[in-house]
Amino acid sequence: MDKRLQAIAENFDKMKIGVDEPFKFNCTMCGKCCKGRTDILLNPKDVFNLAKELDMAPIQVIEKYCEVYVGESSRIPIVRLVPIGPYQICPLLKGNRCSVHNAKPTVCAIFPIGRAFSLPVEEAGKARFTGKDIQYILQPITCGDKRKEHTVREWLSDFNIPVDDQFFVDWQTSVCKIGASIQEIEKTFPESVMGQIFNLIFASAYVNYTTTQDFKEQFDKNIAKVVELVEMLPKKLGDFYKFIKENGGGDSDG
Repeated sequence: MDKRLQAIAENFDKMKIGVDEPFKFNCTMCGKCCKGRTDILLNPKDVFNLAKELDMAPIQVIEKYCEVYVGESSRIPIVRLVPIGPYQICPLLKGNRCSVHNAKPTVCAIFPIGRAFSLPVEEAGKARFTGKDIQYILQPITCGDKRKEHTVREWLSDFNIPVDDQFFVDWQTSVCKIGASIQEIEKTFPESVMGQIFNLIFASAYVNYTTTQDFKEQFDKNIAKVVELVEMLPKKLGDFYKFIKENGGGDSDG
């Protein structure tokens, strides 16, 4: 786990802030928060928004700016924005300005606010989150100044993100469900098969979108396919291979 994320996880309760609790922060556009960050993880909506803003396909955005790996604890494909050079500068930073300001990744948009759900690991597969379960934190502020006061609710609204963000609820619920199933599947399936499973999850969750169409409708359909897949796998191996072929998760030459 990234050291910064680990520090947040270990101090999460101390960093909590209520949605209508004030905090002081003013962005001076110094670009400091866009440098030295190796923990910018993109969710499917982030990838979609960037693709639409940059007039690229989602897979092109990922191939140009990101890396993909399987999360050590989540056991699902993770998409991480890869910083550039010895100073680890965000690849989307131009000068000290974000070149995709209107479509910047959610974790960047809401900084210095962070958000998560708190759930015991053993209950992850049974997650039933709601917007009221979202918890917010105020991250350490090492840039800008404190000339302006905001509430979390006001800060999020600047990027049209509701405090009870339904997409965030749906995505995190899906991550927990899929991850719990994958942990069981990995006990039975060989590595070669797991590779195909991860490829299909990645394609369905992050890639198979048309940016001229509504994101949420496509996401709901795609993620439902993934959940269906991981739930049926232990019993229907044959259907799995058929599912892969029909949904583009297999090798391009086969």
